[in-house]
Amino acid sequence: MKKENKEELQKPVNTPEDSCETGRQGKGTQMDVLRKRIDAIDDRIISDFTERMKTVVEIAKYKSDTGLSIYDGARERNKLNYVAENTPEDLQSYTRVLFSLLFELSRSYQHRILNPSSKLKERIEETLRSTHPMFPQKATVACQGLEGAYSQLAAEKLFKYPSIIYFNNFEGVFSAIEKGFCTYGVLPIENSTAGSVYSVYDLMAKHNFNIVRSVRLKVDHSLLVKPGTELEDIKEIYSHEQAINQCEGFLKSLASVKVNVCENTAAAAKLVAESNRKDVAALSSGSCAPIYGLKSLRSSVQDKGNNYTRFICISKEPQIYAGADRTSLMISIAHKPGSLYKVLSRFFALGINLTKLESRPIPDRDFEFMFYFDLEASVYSPEFARLIVELEGLCDDFQYLGSYSEIV
Repeated sequence: MKKENKEELQKPVNTPEDSCETGRQGKGTQMDVLRKRIDAIDDRIISDFTERMKTVVEIAKYKSDTGLSIYDGARERNKLNYVAENTPEDLQSYTRVLFSLLFELSRSYQHRILNPSSKLKERIEETLRSTHPMFPQKATVACQGLEGAYSQLAAEKLFKYPSIIYFNNFEGVFSAIEKGFCTYGVLPIENSTAGSVYSVYDLMAKHNFNIVRSVRLKVDHSLLVKPGTELEDIKEIYSHEQAINQCEGFLKSLASVKVNVCENTAAAAKLVAESNRKDVAALSSGSCAPIYGLKSLRSSVQDKGNNYTRFICISKEPQIYAGADRTSLMISIAHKPGSLYKVLSRFFALGINLTKLESRPIPDRDFEFMFYFDLEASVYSPEFARLIVELEGLCDDFQYLGSYSEIV
């Protein structure tokens, strides 16, 4: 009996830790088996995809010889229906996305083979060759507003010696460029807090111009008053709508103060300076204080410290300076399901990152929109060239706004 007990004591005992380790080893082995199975499936997918794209080349050549269009909507719809019918119900939505992307890749490949170039691509290449390698240090620049406006500060950041001419509104800036009155124009396009400047986007659809550079400007709003005015004296505040939106929290903290919108922040400062009242104030750049003989009661009153406005610099003639790695496009597409997806999928297929997508309604056309794209891609890259060629044939209206670099 004692011998048996001794033998029992000598047997290995499975502790909880041992059990867990055994389980982990078992799961690890099972995972290895599953991964090998996935790898084998992936190898077949690679082989089949390669074979499919080889066949796409033959189809592209046939379409070219017979004058057929690359896009065959009926064929794709029938194929998607076939895929759905032959896929388990819980996977149908996934296979639809998979095959839709596969069709886009096929069309992209066919475009690359049949249309290696286009008039726009050639125009961009010519612009690259003809543009002076250095961005100019001095120029006549159109800005909206008055002395001390943020557009002036942006122009001074873009140009070392700008000769600035001010206009009452944004349309005046566009017109000055189109008519050749000024070489360049500077316009706000979006703010990190208040969003896009829609009035500028709407004017972009009406005018001919080229974006040649952009700049991000740190925006700090100050509360400017006449000397002798104190915070408790203020009854009305004037500023631009965007600045008012950016300082919403500060304005709410001021009880019973009326807020008035005017054309720009510098105009607000001038209005206060020329007023015979001492109970008015302006939300404006601190640089306006010495210009208009005002004092700053509060500085940096915007809601967020990282408040930036992005400005674009436009010209009449196309110019692409060295280092251009951003491009802006304006696109109108058919008002039907999948139209926007077909455009967006091109960016994805070519590995091009979108940094901005803005939609604006097209006047006199119900529920139709113009889309504005900002994308990141070197103007010298083959992916950019392919995108330009493909989009020209894909969109109802396609406008290239320019390639440029951004100053931060």
